[in-house]
Amino acid sequence: MLDIKSLSASIDGKKILDGFDLKIKPGEVHAIMGPNGSGKSTLANVLTGKNGYEIEGQVFYEDKDLLNLPIEERAQKGLFMAFQYPLEIAGVNTNNFLKTSLNTIRKVRGLKELDSLDFLKLVKTKTKNLKIDEKILNRQLNVGFSGGEKKKNEILQMTILEPKLAILDETDSGLDIDALRIVSDGVNALRSKERSFLIITHYQRLLDYIKPDFVHVLVNGKIAKTGCGELAEELEKVGYERMEIGK
Repeated sequence: MLDIKSLSASIDGKKILDGFDLKIKPGEVHAIMGPNGSGKSTLANVLTGKNGYEIEGQVFYEDKDLLNLPIEERAQKGLFMAFQYPLEIAGVNTNNFLKTSLNTIRKVRGLKELDSLDFLKLVKTKTKNLKIDEKILNRQLNVGFSGGEKKKNEILQMTILEPKLAILDETDSGLDIDALRIVSDGVNALRSKERSFLIITHYQRLLDYIKPDFVHVLVNGKIAKTGCGELAEELEKVGYERMEIGK
């Protein structure tokens, strides 16, 4: 699914990722933890095609050179990112945004586009399953949304678009317990043998609900330690310095 080899990324002359390696197979859930400034969000930005980085190394997605694909093609091929800080887009109706996004991807995949009635049935089912108030669908995209509503809206997008590889960049930050469960339920409902997840988080609490196959600790731009759920629990108890990770 995803094969990252010796990936380095710099911005304004500062190296953030430094020889990062990771392989994600179809159906796997990988969690990345790490202290502030270790390169977690930079990794997500590079994978999804954000401009401004000087990049070295290789990234293959379904055996294709991901770094040479424009942003829209990455999305069309099934790459999705839930943002840590979702943008507010004034003048864009949430319902129209979701419908246009879904039909664009369906068209690329050779599938029939959904008409308004079929899309409405789909989105009603998804919002009900995620316990999201349908009223947000008639509002401008993320405008005036609370932090929790923005994060729920990201998960709603993910469940509608059904990506092959979903990257969650600290989607759990700022969520209360109920919202955290809704986000986790959305992820768990999409887990399959063909779909993979890369979950970036500071906190072990999210991983209580989403049981990852692997937990990686990112320090100074590269993976310093890999384990399973117990590693996240240990980090929560003692922190990075006491575990002496990356030293």
